[in-house]
Amino acid sequence: MKTLPKQPLLPPQNTALRLGAAGFIVGPFVDSLHNQCLLKYDVAPITLPSSLSSSVDPLLASSWVVPPLLAFAYIVLGYILPRIIEFLPIPKEDRLDEDDFNENNEGRNTQQLRNKALLAVSSTAAVIKLSEVLQTHASITLGSIVLNMDAGMKLQLMALADVCQWVILDRTPAALIAATVTAFGGPLSELPFVSAGFWEYIPQAADYTPLAMIQPGGAVEGLISSAFGENYRDLTLSSITGPCYFAVTLDAIALARYFYSMEEKK
Repeated sequence: MKTLPKQPLLPPQNTALRLGAAGFIVGPFVDSLHNQCLLKYDVAPITLPSSLSSSVDPLLASSWVVPPLLAFAYIVLGYILPRIIEFLPIPKEDRLDEDDFNENNEGRNTQQLRNKALLAVSSTAAVIKLSEVLQTHASITLGSIVLNMDAGMKLQLMALADVCQWVILDRTPAALIAATVTAFGGPLSELPFVSAGFWEYIPQAADYTPLAMIQPGGAVEGLISSAFGENYRDLTLSSITGPCYFAVTLDAIALARYFYSMEEKK
């Protein structure tokens, strides 16, 4: 089997700038598809009303804090995290870099990668919109079947949508691992911002208290208490955001492949 050169751990400057720009500009608009039914921004909120009607949800409901965070996230999730995962014992022929990041690969030209990136952004928007639909409906009727939208059912439907997105867009083990890790770690990364009061999940969506299981006493409890305050057990997130992080990761990976293919050959 042909041996191809390893790509650098950090993205080239142009790739990083394009990924960061995508996260900074596109990310908040996609995020707005569901965040109005999940949380409320308390620091530097942004609202762009829809031009269609005042009764329609705003085109953008976010915070000035979010664009730089998403710019950084897209660089890490789209490029750096997949590179790190390549060090795992994944079969060489299935790794993310050899086929999808190699600019000399004739089988995946820039146009194909561009189309797949557009599909990734569109499908991620659809997954996030699905979370909004599930969150705002107590039940959904499919023919003669009535599905009660409890937390478990929402997660199952969202997970199914995630798997479909991965099968259609990617099918590589590295992307699956990266997206799964982010699905669990992404919501936890919000804890410092929730604790600091940047945003808060509304009661109807706040169903996940990841720090409530921490036992009192000991070094771990002391460390967490000093980081998040004495009321750290009360910090609540929304479990439905996990599958959304999965979709965003696949979105970022597809964009990274496309942007990397645009790098000039040296």
